[in-house]
Parts: sequence; structure tokens; C-alpha cells
Amino acid sequence: MQNDLINAFNEYFEIVTADSPELLEEAFRLRYTVLCIEARLPGFEAAHYPDGMETDEYDRHSHQILLKHRPSDSFIGGARLIYPDPLNLQAPLPIEQHTLINHELLDTSKLSRQSAAEISRFLLLGRYSRRRDELRKSPDWLIGTQRDQDGDRRRFPHPMLAIAVGIIRTCIQHNITHWFSVMEPALNRLLSLYDLQLDPIGPLADYHGPRRPYYADIRKVLERMHTNNPQVWELVTNNGEIQPTPPHGTQ
Repeated sequence: MQNDLINAFNEYFEIVTADSPELLEEAFRLRYTVLCIEARLPGFEAAHYPDGMETDEYDRHSHQILLKHRPSDSFIGGARLIYPDPLNLQAPLPIEQHTLINHELLDTSKLSRQSAAEISRFLLLGRYSRRRDELRKSPDWLIGTQRDQDGDRRRFPHPMLAIAVGIIRTCIQHNITHWFSVMEPALNRLLSLYDLQLDPIGPLADYHGPRRPYYADIRKVLERMHTNNPQVWELVTNNGEIQPTPPHGTQ
């Protein structure tokens, strides 16, 4: 059976790796717009970024992705994957610096740092993120009866899901098997609509507003999605073609 979710994703969105100076500038300018101009979060004052690009020390060992909206040929969102610093693998990630991890919930000493990444700067331009309120009113993953701001019938539930597709595919490509993230609980609830939620591993912290530390094993996320939300699993894995490499010694 044809998966309409895949067709809608391919029609409306493209995941672009920011692998050139020009694309990195696009990512940094998008971050500036969302964090400093639209959201105006604590710690992201526009005056701190006179060049109109939001960057920090973690970008040196990070992977940036952008979400392109095909109909408008414009970048509308993106995310960053922070890898351990190759010059110092034990250097703390932001989650380790700014939150309190409950080691009874997760013993981080048993994780391979080379196969972990922290999801950061998971963001979307304001005019597209307003769909979040609509999703709270509708349990259906496919919102095909509403129209977006350009008048087109909407066949894809939320652009945040499209960004998540890019995150998962990028992690699989780079042999990343574990996620960390510091995010608002509301965003994690939004991701749970597609079985993409992460597990809380600590209390709320004041880090650019109230945020909680989270963790997930990508393989377990995909297994849960395959059981509970197979159409999203088909989208994320391109009908099963994109899968994490099994751990050494397993089939």
C-alpha cells in the first residue's frame, strides 16, 4: 500500500546537510531569526550577534541540517547534532554542563561517547510552528482537511516531524546510536505523537528557560515506532532501507 505520508514529505520537504560555508551561514541565520528575533529566549539577545548569525563553541564539532520547504524554495527549520569533541572526548556536552542527570535513570559511564550525540537547536520558523496548537486538538497524524498559509491542502502533520526525519537519517548515516537532548517538555510531548519521544533523565533546569534533560536509544525508538506507528516508521526509514547498524556480534 502506498504511504501518503512519504509522498507528502517528498512533495513538500527536503533535508539539506549544511556542509558548505554558504549553507552553514543559512543555518546560523535561521537560528538567529528563531531564537533571537522570534522567540527572544533568555541568553539569546540579538545584540550579542551583530552579524545576524547565532553560533557558539559547540558548532566546531557539530553537524547542522536544514529543512527546505519545496513550494517556497526556502529554509524553514533545522537542527544541530553535537558530537563529543574529537580533541577531548571527555569534554562535557551541554546536557552535562547545564542539567542534573539522575544516574539512577541513566548511567552515562556505560555509554560509548563516540556513538552518542546531543540534539540541539531543534527549531522552526514561527509561521510554521503554529501548527502545534492544531495538533493538540486533533489526534490524527494526517491533517488533510486543513490548509496552510499559502492555501494548499495540508497533507503532512507538522514540519517538526520532517526535521526529526533528518535527525534520524543523519544519525544512522554517522553511526550514532544514542541521543541526548535538553528541551521543553512540550516539544517532547509533540514528538510523542509519532513515537519519537525521549526519556526524561533528570529534573527541570533553568537553561534558556525551563528545560529537562532527555535520553533515547535510537534502535528502541525505531522498534517502538514500527509497532505503534508503522507509517511514520516507513517514512523515517524509507520503507526499511535506512536502519542502524546492528551492534558488533549480532545479526
